[in-house]
Amino acid sequence: MLTMNNVSKIYQTNSVQTHALRDFSLTVNEGEFIAVTGPSGSGKTTFLNIAGLLEPFTTGQYTLDGVDIGGLSDNETADLRNQKIGYIFQGFNLIPDLNLYENVEVPLRYRGIAAKERKIRIEQCLEQVGLASRAKHLPQQLSGGQQQRVAIARALAGKPRFLLADEPTGNLDSLMARQVMELLEEINKNGATIVMVTHDAELARRAPRNIQVVDGQLADFTLYQGKPTVAATRDNETFVASGV
Repeated sequence: MLTMNNVSKIYQTNSVQTHALRDFSLTVNEGEFIAVTGPSGSGKTTFLNIAGLLEPFTTGQYTLDGVDIGGLSDNETADLRNQKIGYIFQGFNLIPDLNLYENVEVPLRYRGIAAKERKIRIEQCLEQVGLASRAKHLPQQLSGGQQQRVAIARALAGKPRFLLADEPTGNLDSLMARQVMELLEEINKNGATIVMVTHDAELARRAPRNIQVVDGQLADFTLYQGKPTVAATRDNETFVASGV
């Protein structure tokens, strides 16, 4: 569903080059739930932005759902992003003056979806995240966990094939974080492909597959499952990823 081959991202400022990703190769299959971990500044956000078609890559090849991204115009990229990808952000990004129904409706209006279809999708998605009875509430009338559920409903309303979650529990306490994770697991069981960036080790160990990004490169292995130690290479050096 998602394939990156030797993708690199270089930020150029005057005479300084910053390599955010280096020969990054990854395949995400349909229906997977992947947790992306790694230290701050390792390239996780850059990877997520490229995967979500929010910024271009410098070299390499990226194919999303059979479409070669490198050959698309800006308009074609925007259309593909709207059709295929849903976003869940750490900061919720809800509009404070709109109620829950209206917040979920905003991106559907931009896509030109008819009012009747919008209503069906919004009600279904708010029901799915357990907030149908609060459709007329404003965001500030909800807890942080509930606001994140609204953000998830907004992402689901577009019927994406691919969900990107950037620290979706970063602003939540541990109980709310577990509740949001349970919701994401349920959404994944219903067929959505999810890639989640997280610093939370408890949440990462619940994902069936873990990817660690280090210095813009990939160590692809399963964490926290009692797996044997896995050796990976970086810049002709060997480092060890423990399965503990």
